[in-house]
Amino acid sequence: MRAWPRTRRAAGRRNPTRIVVLGFLGAIALGTVLLTLPVATTEDAGAPLLTAAFTATSAVCVTGLVVVDTPSYWSGFGQAVILVSIKLGGFGLMTAGSLVGLLLARRIGLRRRVVAQAETGALALGEVRQVVIRVAAFSACFEVLGSMLIGARLWWAYDTPIGTAAYHGVFHAVSAFNNAGFALYSDSLTRFVGDWWMSLTVAAGVVLGGLGFPVLAELRRAARSPRSWSLHTKLTLVTTAALLGVGTLGILGLEWANPATLGALDVPGRGLAGFVHAVMPRTAGFNTLDVGAMSEASWLLTAMLMFVGGGSASTAGGIKVTTFALLAFVIWSEVRGDPEVTLFGRRTPASVQRQALAVALLGLGAAVVGTLVLVVESGAGLARSLFEAFSAFGTVGLSTGITPDLPGTGQLTLMVLMFVGRAGPITLFAALVLRQRQRLYRLPEERPIIG
Repeated sequence: MRAWPRTRRAAGRRNPTRIVVLGFLGAIALGTVLLTLPVATTEDAGAPLLTAAFTATSAVCVTGLVVVDTPSYWSGFGQAVILVSIKLGGFGLMTAGSLVGLLLARRIGLRRRVVAQAETGALALGEVRQVVIRVAAFSACFEVLGSMLIGARLWWAYDTPIGTAAYHGVFHAVSAFNNAGFALYSDSLTRFVGDWWMSLTVAAGVVLGGLGFPVLAELRRAARSPRSWSLHTKLTLVTTAALLGVGTLGILGLEWANPATLGALDVPGRGLAGFVHAVMPRTAGFNTLDVGAMSEASWLLTAMLMFVGGGSASTAGGIKVTTFALLAFVIWSEVRGDPEVTLFGRRTPASVQRQALAVALLGLGAAVVGTLVLVVESGAGLARSLFEAFSAFGTVGLSTGITPDLPGTGQLTLMVLMFVGRAGPITLFAALVLRQRQRLYRLPEERPIIG
């Protein structure tokens, strides 16, 4: 009688979905402890617990929302803790653990493979070993290249000391590729709004990190053979391009005459700034424009882009572009009366459609509830509260400027949204993999009234 509960508890501890949650919570807890140390702040006083916890959550969940000024508040040690947390959160806790296991023992356990499969997008458990190695290689290559380009630009064009330029290059390249949005400038990247080199380098890191490792691997293998690409790669690339185009044109149209944003720039500068702002809602919180000075229409457009996010198995957040695209095709097929949903000459199973619907509705519910709490607790108004909540859920980090002024309850709400936005999709995927089953009977069919 006593062995049964003990067995149930042991099984619960082995459940990969719990491993994900406990792994992220453990990383956040460790980051919080390190950031509360006196050495982590410039004043050698130690950060308050809530400030440290919020920053650690934002870093591990690769968001970029901050309640204190990163370059002036945190010391070199504190910034290093943030950088390592970003790398760990973006790379994937289980992917990182799997890589360590490969290096030390040349093997990966089954439970870790299941969760690493969710993080990396491996199609089968047998592929996890190779995919983990590729993820590490891709991350290293892009981050090293980005570090060199950003560091060289800072040293050559802005007379930044070479040591500082190299450090800033590494920090911003890692932050960009992992879609984190942490910057070592108090104004984020607004000082580089007209700098094509800096803006496009950071934007390229964000886009590449947001495509997802399966897409990058397939592009590397068959870049010149688009017809051989998988449905996932085609859907990700087409939807990403469409959202970037819509976002760019939307921001240009809404902010063109705003003297506090695009209105102060020349025509090429407006095009560059509009494109960069359309890139950042893919879940990187860098900004070259003053988000707080934008119109509410621009906030709404940005919030919608933040909710969609980037590619699956990437460093980005949101419901993912494939989820959004699949639901759009579901609606289109229903409007046309088609019996099946087809994309690029392929039929999609009903189970995948249900999963996409579940992810979208659960994500929307979380963001709406978070908005409601912020409206009640902060008094900042619906527009700013909605923007902040969707930014947290999408692990973006863009803000209208109210984050530091939120009460404790508001900051805790954003922490929960960041955690759900980052750990939630991985946990849900692992849970679906483990709970797939085939029912051996069918119930009688009856249609409720719709609409």
